Amino acid sequence: MKRLNFSKEYKGKIKRGVKKQTIRLSTRLKEGDEVKIIAGGEVLGTAKITKVEKKTLDELTDEDAKRDGFENLNQLVKALRRHYGRISDKSKVCIISFEMQEQEEF
Repeated sequence: MKRLNFSKEYKGKIKRGVKKQTIRLSTRLKEGDEVKIIAGGEVLGTAKITKVEKKTLDELTDEDAKRDGFENLNQLVKALRRHYGRISDKSKVCIISFEMQEQEEF
């Protein structure tokens, strides 16, 4: 099964259903894929990829940020730059939307 890995800091937002997408510089995932969701090395469950969309960084919106678990676009861009280093406003990103199917018992 394919995997979608996250930093430990996003574990709570994924479990609460606040984080429903992730933005990556690239992906091999496609709509309909089943993935194992892992945060900080811990398996949180499985999810189905519901949509994969490409945009440039400057095309992202506050709505994209909220679905990604952030309060606003500024917070999202700061997090992307923290994770990926220097990325420009014209950098292409992949927006991967997912829906949790099964969650591990804690």
